[in-house]
Amino acid sequence: MPIIVKSRDEIGLMREAGRILAETLEIVVNQVRPGVIEKELDEIARRQFKKRGVIPTFLNYGQPPYPATICVSVNDEIVHGIPCDREIADGDVVSIDIGCTHKGFVADMAVTLGAGSLPPEAQKLIEVTREALWRGIAASRGGARIGEIGAAIQAWVEGEGFSVVREYVGHGVGRNMHEDPQIPNYGTSDSGPVLRPGMVIAIEPMVNVGDWRTRRDADNWTVRTLDGSLSAHFEHTLAITDAEAEVLTLP
Repeated sequence: MPIIVKSRDEIGLMREAGRILAETLEIVVNQVRPGVIEKELDEIARRQFKKRGVIPTFLNYGQPPYPATICVSVNDEIVHGIPCDREIADGDVVSIDIGCTHKGFVADMAVTLGAGSLPPEAQKLIEVTREALWRGIAASRGGARIGEIGAAIQAWVEGEGFSVVREYVGHGVGRNMHEDPQIPNYGTSDSGPVLRPGMVIAIEPMVNVGDWRTRRDADNWTVRTLDGSLSAHFEHTLAITDAEAEVLTLP
């Protein structure tokens, strides 16, 4: 599958999608607290998407079809957690992944936060993962190799005593949620294709307290840490330029 370079107009539509997505995610995040039901968060996102006239990209995606508007992954769940009737508890680490399609173009983002009071290790995990995303973004510029992104993320995360998930990576994004190229969160700076202005990618470091290996639940979606340790996940969609990348998923 060829790497797609977007036109200025296409990036403009993705910027609109990203703004809508960021505003919706902010509304969802403001409802994350001990006692809230995961499905309630999904319903909030669904209502906001309908109000704003965008399509929930995740709903019915893949095989088996994903059954919800957002992903809610808690504690040892890394990604793709299906919102259920579970009540969020005090001290939970909650990752929310969200995507929308606006006028044929996709935006994708994720954030992790704590519900109530977090132990220091969980708080550090979230802070390190957030910073890992921004270090990856800082390495994203026209003329750089994709490996520079992963190398920057991996060096930071491992230097802080955590591990980077290797079995799930970032990706190109545009008319489809997953396009080439893949964007690993690990690697060497001299590896991978060269980034070109007009490429749009989603960088999404997934960071574990323990080992980087994963396992998937029987639902064929929810991905957990193999050792049961906590995990965090942050993601932005960004457009590559000749200088600093433009983050598209901002309010």
